[in-house]
Parts: sequence; C-alpha cells; structure tokens
Amino acid sequence: MALSGLFICIISFMAKAQVLKDGKLTLNEDGSHYVKFTMVNQVWLRNTTLNEGSTIFGYAKKNTWDIGIRRFRIQFYGQLTDRVFIYTQIGANNFNGISDRKLGFFIHDALGEYAVVKNKLSLGGGLAAWSGLARFASPSVGSIMGVDAPLYQQSTNDVTDQFLRKLSVYAKGKLGKFDYRLVLSDPMAFQKAASYNSVLNADFANFSSKPPKFQWNGYFQWQFLDQESNLTPYMTGTYLGKKKVFNIGAGFVYQPKAMWNLAANKVDTVETNMVQLALDTYYDAPVGNDGQAISAYASVGYFNFGKNYLRNLAVMNPANGSTRSNILNGSGNGFPAFGTGNVVYTQVGYKFKDNLIGKTTLMPYVSLQHADYDRLNQGMNFWDLGLVWLLNGHNSKLTLAYQDRPIFLTDANSKGEFSNRKGSAIIQYQVFFN
Repeated sequence: MALSGLFICIISFMAKAQVLKDGKLTLNEDGSHYVKFTMVNQVWLRNTTLNEGSTIFGYAKKNTWDIGIRRFRIQFYGQLTDRVFIYTQIGANNFNGISDRKLGFFIHDALGEYAVVKNKLSLGGGLAAWSGLARFASPSVGSIMGVDAPLYQQSTNDVTDQFLRKLSVYAKGKLGKFDYRLVLSDPMAFQKAASYNSVLNADFANFSSKPPKFQWNGYFQWQFLDQESNLTPYMTGTYLGKKKVFNIGAGFVYQPKAMWNLAANKVDTVETNMVQLALDTYYDAPVGNDGQAISAYASVGYFNFGKNYLRNLAVMNPANGSTRSNILNGSGNGFPAFGTGNVVYTQVGYKFKDNLIGKTTLMPYVSLQHADYDRLNQGMNFWDLGLVWLLNGHNSKLTLAYQDRPIFLTDANSKGEFSNRKGSAIIQYQVFFN
C-alpha cells in the first residue's frame, strides 16, 4: 500500500510537471519548485564467526554464511513553494534468511517544513531524522564510506524511536558558516521496543516504563570551507573529492528521567536523566590533481544512560538464539556498542586517482570505535576496515569489509570481562539512483 500510494503521488506530480531534468520533476518555469525521488539498495554477502553458544532455530553454529538486504530505501521530496518543503522516505532494513517472510516496508520519514526566514530559519515537524549529538546520528546511507556509519551515535535506535527517526518538531538553518538544528522529540513507548524489559535491576539501569518526558536534541557546526546542504537531515559520508569541507561540531541529547534502576536496598526506584554530549570534526577534500581525495572524521562522546547501562548491537543478526547466558554479547554478531561511559570514534579513507582501473578507482578505509563503558572491565574496541571499488562513484560500488569485535563474559558482579575477538567478512554491492 505504501508503494502504491507513493507512485500515485509521483504520477500526480508528473502530470503537473513542466520539465524533467537532473532527476527532478519541475513544477514551475525556473525549476525552483520541484519534486524528486531517489532509490538505494545495499546487498550483503557475509561470513561471520558467531559468538560462542549461538544457535539458528535451535541448531548450534560456530560460523555461517548469509546473504541479506542491508538497506533498501525510496525517498520522495519536493520544494512545493518558495517556503514549503515536504519529505518522506520508505524502505526496509536487515532482511536475511532467518527474517520474517514478505519483507515489510515501513515509513522512515514523514515531515513537512516551512521556511520562516529562507536559509536562516525553517520550522518543521513529523517523523524525522533531525537529531542531536553528532554528524552521523543522521547519516546519508548512500554516501557512507564503508558498509555502516558509526551506529552508536544513533543512541536510542529502535528503543524509543523508529530506526533513529523520532516524532519531532524542529528548527534548522544556516547563519553564515554556522549550521544548526534544534529538536524537541516525543520518545516512543519503550514497551513497543523489541528489547523491552520491565524488570527493575539494582546492578544496572534500563529505559523507564513510565510515560516518557520530551527529549531535547541539538547539533551545531561551524563549516569553515565549502558549505554543506541542510535540505534534509542526512549528513554525507564522503564527497569523493567533489567538495572541500572542514567542520567542527558539537551536540547533545537530553531527556529527564528517561532511565531507572532499583536502589541498593532493592525497594526504592532511582530515576536518572539521560544525558549525551559529543564533539566532532570532519574533513573531506581533494588532495591531488587526478581525483585523489581524503576523508577523515573523529568524535568524542559522553553517554549517561544511568547506572551500568549496556546494550548490544547485532546488525542483520545471522543467529537467533544462544545457549550461553554468560556471553554478554548475546548471539550471532552482537557486541556492546551502546552504554554509559565515554566513546572515541575515528575513521579515515583515501580515494586513489580517477581511472585507476579502467574508468573505476579504489578507496581503502579504516574505522575504530573505542568505548570505556562502566559495565565493562576493559575498553571495547570495534574495528571496521575495508576497500571500496568505486565503479561509478556512490551510484555503483562494491565494498569488501572486515569487522572485528570483542567478546565479553559476565563476571560475578554482572560486569563484562574480555574473553576473545571474532569477526565478519562482508561483500556489499550498492546501487544508488540519486
């Protein structure tokens, strides 16, 4: 139904359109009013060494191959008048052989926006990825350098939001080189999350089951060199040398009494504000005369989810069970990506000259998420390194990646003790119509 409605809208706008140019259906003579749609598909072929005790429908597995659709998205947006903008995105994520059948599309974004002072102040609302904290809290998935953005920056992903999108009202704009977004969000009910657990614990906090209070988000950048578009909330991963960008940013997320845990007496309830702060810097620029380019990003963050909070991330998990309750990571490819503590993230990539291999070129990259979480006895290091074969820029590219994750065992104090490391090898092919 969602697809049918979308295409009806497209056909309707086509009937009014004046010119088809650069993928846009123009609605007036000068092209300032338009509608546009894009599509992206990312397919993975993956081999994963599974966390100890992992099972697939009850059968023990140590290593597995799988094929999956990591992301499929359709965007449809338009500048309908000089001041009115509309944006929607539908799609699906993480569909593999153990997923429920009949892949279900869902609404990622649905927002409307009004420019109060053109370019300087726009107000909008809806289901939106306008968010605080850091650059890749809202990543442009079609332009990310590797196979994934630093997903820990989407700090409440599918817990109190819908795959990072939040029911929000927001203000955004540019004042010279200062780019800002300020957001008021209504968190979604924790009871509807797949990770919902109503049991209060004295050893660690969890999201509160009480009706949530509003959440404040903000992200602010000084863009020293080329200016980036803020038409949509999504931040580019790499421009592949097409721009010269250097930004310094700062952001926050704050929600009163978002978390709770039992007090030491195991009778009283302790409620904790959720506070997240981050600083980051981004540099992406050409470095030679033949199309060479460098892309670099670094971020430091403080996360307070309450006492000893920890949450695993298992992207398109190839397993769905575990026989080892003492594996803190859970099943499959899970690892502790989110938690109370401090996080440092960095990534860097280098694009070789154009036409390195025929009309194609290569871009190796490496990234590291290092976290000192209160519930872990040692630091958590998640590595992602790979080689991107740019067949036609971001529109057609093949990525070979290896992700290396730590395994933690639960000790007598319910904390994580480092045990060993395991990894996943991924081949991703992306097609991006933009």
